[in-house]
Amino acid sequence: MAEGEEALRPSSWEKDLADALEEGGCDLETVRNIIQGRQLPADLRAKVWKIALNVVGKGDSLASWDGSLDLPEQTIIHKDCQELIDQLSMPEEEKSVLLLDIESIITFYCKSRNIKYSSCLGWIHLLKPLVHLRLPCSDLYNCFYAIMNKFIPRDCFMKGRPFHLFRLLLQYHEPELCSFLDTKKMTPDSYALNWLGSLFSCYCSTEVTQAIWDGYLQQADPFFIYFLMLIILVNAKDTILAQESDKEEMIKFLETSPTNLDLEDIEDLFSLAQYYCSKTPASFRKDNHSLFGSSLLGLKDDDTDLSQALCLAVSVSEILQANQQQGEGVRFFVVDCRPAEQYNAGHLSTAFHLDSDLMLQNPSEFAQSVKSLLEAQKQSIESGSVAGGEHLCFMGSGREEEDMYMNMVLAHFLQKNKEYVSIAKGGFMALQQHLADINVEGPENGYGHWIASTSGSRSSINSSVDGDSPNGSSDGKGVKSLVNKMTVALKTKSVNVKEKVISFIENTSTPVDRHVSSSDRVGKPYRGVKPVFSIGDEEEYDTDEIDSSSMSDDDRKEVVNIQTWINKPDVKYNFPCSEVKENGHMFPSHLLVTATHMYCLREIPSRKGLAYIQSRQALNSVVKITSKKKHPELITFKYGNSNTSGIEILAVERYLIPNAGDATKAIKQQIMKVLDALES
Repeated sequence: MAEGEEALRPSSWEKDLADALEEGGCDLETVRNIIQGRQLPADLRAKVWKIALNVVGKGDSLASWDGSLDLPEQTIIHKDCQELIDQLSMPEEEKSVLLLDIESIITFYCKSRNIKYSSCLGWIHLLKPLVHLRLPCSDLYNCFYAIMNKFIPRDCFMKGRPFHLFRLLLQYHEPELCSFLDTKKMTPDSYALNWLGSLFSCYCSTEVTQAIWDGYLQQADPFFIYFLMLIILVNAKDTILAQESDKEEMIKFLETSPTNLDLEDIEDLFSLAQYYCSKTPASFRKDNHSLFGSSLLGLKDDDTDLSQALCLAVSVSEILQANQQQGEGVRFFVVDCRPAEQYNAGHLSTAFHLDSDLMLQNPSEFAQSVKSLLEAQKQSIESGSVAGGEHLCFMGSGREEEDMYMNMVLAHFLQKNKEYVSIAKGGFMALQQHLADINVEGPENGYGHWIASTSGSRSSINSSVDGDSPNGSSDGKGVKSLVNKMTVALKTKSVNVKEKVISFIENTSTPVDRHVSSSDRVGKPYRGVKPVFSIGDEEEYDTDEIDSSSMSDDDRKEVVNIQTWINKPDVKYNFPCSEVKENGHMFPSHLLVTATHMYCLREIPSRKGLAYIQSRQALNSVVKITSKKKHPELITFKYGNSNTSGIEILAVERYLIPNAGDATKAIKQQIMKVLDALES
């Protein structure tokens, strides 16, 4: 009897989870720390999913609706809902109530989002796992809305952008399988439309779907579904390559392959997905974040047509950062495919040169160069060289007409089924622009060593901003146009554009002594450096005595949940960072950027997962962003307004941002969008 009671008693972690959920105020990070990837108890699933979907405490969205079920496609909606209800085991009176709830949810969603309903949308399949949670109608709608908003990508239809992206991911990891499917003209949308549109609920049993969603929702990463899809294909690879049936049969086989998943498979599925995820460039997510969420900017046409992409593109900032990091992760072996004269004029110091012109002009020499390339890659990995990496990234000039031969070289490697092949987005022009944006000049700072020249003199990075590039064309259009837009926005005609209006990323080095607030005497010093972080420009309007972050936490009592804020649909970027005080002390923080504002959330050490809202600043009030030569990761933001006498600095904030280049670039782009809106 005692043994039976012991078996029925919940394990300690389940009790901890139940207690935490019962207490309320529990955030996703707390839940994850308790669960640690274990199977979720069925009786706690509803509460955990609501936390993961950030709908705890949300109001009743249907309260203001008149309840009219009068859409032109209402008959189809009712039929689909009835089919779902018929699959459930419950008393008839409960079924009739639930039928009305589900039909109301779909009808209201269509009306509020102005969407024409169709059975192929797969919404019924999405509702099925939620229905088993026995939620009130208001919670059921909020959960459905959150899943549609955060986890179902835009354009999830035939020939949609999400499926072109999946093909590039498949090609990156499994080029042989991708090539085979391409040959058969079996595009991802032909077999994976309902994988993505229903998050596997269309094909998997309720128990398996719930187990997948348990892990997926806790990941809080909408892109993770791509890696789950990838693993399902990889597991079926041998069967697929051996198939001799016709195209329709093969598509059917692929489409229904998730039905073979059992509960016991889920742990391995997620482990393998995590592994492939760790072997994928971060640009896969960063460059495609507009696929998910409700941002209006995401609705604009993207300038990249993924259906025409030769392979996965990687940002130059990621290439620079990846090979500086220690330990595991994606590291790139960069192959510069420009003509020799361009390469000699200036190139990434870690890049291997492969003249793409040789492919047509001298095939035998090209073949020998490829052998040398692969040998050099192997040796650099074995020696632990900073240039080493198992991921091949090809870099061209960035000009379409010049990169034609490079594309042929890329195709050559892909035809050889070489995995981990990517292209540097924007080519060498983008690299120059990126280094200009963070104002790299001289060997004494963190990035200067990246550019090398074999033609006798090192090319100036800043020439790509203020004049012609080493390759003969102006690369500074983006920076100059940014300065011009800020000039218009600030309306300061008396201020010289080039010297005094805006230099978004500007190196400064003169330290200035400052008053230190008593509230800033705690925190960890940064590298023992005292006031070197304060800005020291000699410009006449550079009066930055006001430090908006010098107020004590007692003056800012609004406490928020960090994960909740990061997951807000209007938050476009989240940059983990440290707020740096004038005395050099640092406070772990997060910079959150929305369409119009920038927020600093300062972590509360004694309350894990919570933070003070330390700062709220409108993006159109940013008048200057600067960095230090010796500490390029330390970024200073200055806020102010303009008047007849020039620019008045009203607030100054400083942050240590690990990926400062990416952060400032993203913030600049967002400011540009705000200014564009103001101008129009």
